[in-house]
Amino acid sequence: MKTFLDCVPCFVRQALDATRYVTDDERIHEQVLREVLRAASEADLTATPPAMGQHIHRRIRELTGVADPYRGVKDQFNRAALALYPELKQRVEEAPDRLEAAARLAIAGNIIDFGVRSEISEEEVEATIRSALTDPLVGAIDDFRTAVDEAESVLYLADNAGEIVFDRLLLEEMPKDKVVVAVKGAPIINDATMDDAVAAGVPDVVEVIDNGSDAPGTILESCSPAFRSRFESADLVISKGQGNYETVSGLDKPIFFLLKAKCQVIADDLGVPVGSLVLRHNCA
Repeated sequence: MKTFLDCVPCFVRQALDATRYVTDDERIHEQVLREVLRAASEADLTATPPAMGQHIHRRIRELTGVADPYRGVKDQFNRAALALYPELKQRVEEAPDRLEAAARLAIAGNIIDFGVRSEISEEEVEATIRSALTDPLVGAIDDFRTAVDEAESVLYLADNAGEIVFDRLLLEEMPKDKVVVAVKGAPIINDATMDDAVAAGVPDVVEVIDNGSDAPGTILESCSPAFRSRFESADLVISKGQGNYETVSGLDKPIFFLLKAKCQVIADDLGVPVGSLVLRHNCA
């Protein structure tokens, strides 16, 4: 997906958020802001938004000397999600369609996205999760079920910390021997890395790998050769979240996109209202 003009204010807001998480020095805030505005003015708008995000956040880490500005936020929402996990696991087990219930909860967990918003409360996350079992779902769960059953290998592209706990609910309802989860290879915004997967208990369920990249999506040319090999060989890719949608939606490969459409740009691209729970095949 290309970068739209409406993405530019989001880049600026993200940059200030990340910088303010780690320093009160207004000189650094100003330097980051000026560099981001300069980069945005020269950006290739045919590239995906995560390509610009990758560039911006690399520079923020250089200027602040902090390798993972969102570490505190990620830890907070991992803990909050894990506190909800036992109750939600029971709700999945009691649901008439366990796979659909788990998919809905995993999609709702995509609300935990600090790339889209500056502040998200634990109460808002909990309310979103609790309404997910009855909110409208854009997509056909039976198509998803069939695709998973028929695939010999499934690559699940994880998105954010905290959210990955809700992904676990879905992974536990899938054929675990043929599913591999991929997290980011290095910190970027509040995206999940291996540390977050371990905190969520995901390696106890399925194999987990990292993609070797620090982009807030899946930019294949930025990923490791080992990950690219896994991606190419997978029969089915499950893509969580907006950043992964932005980077792999144009690829000629069987992909299911699971996300909450949290901004107007993504909602318009998908043709759905903002806030929709989306489970859509790229051929749909």
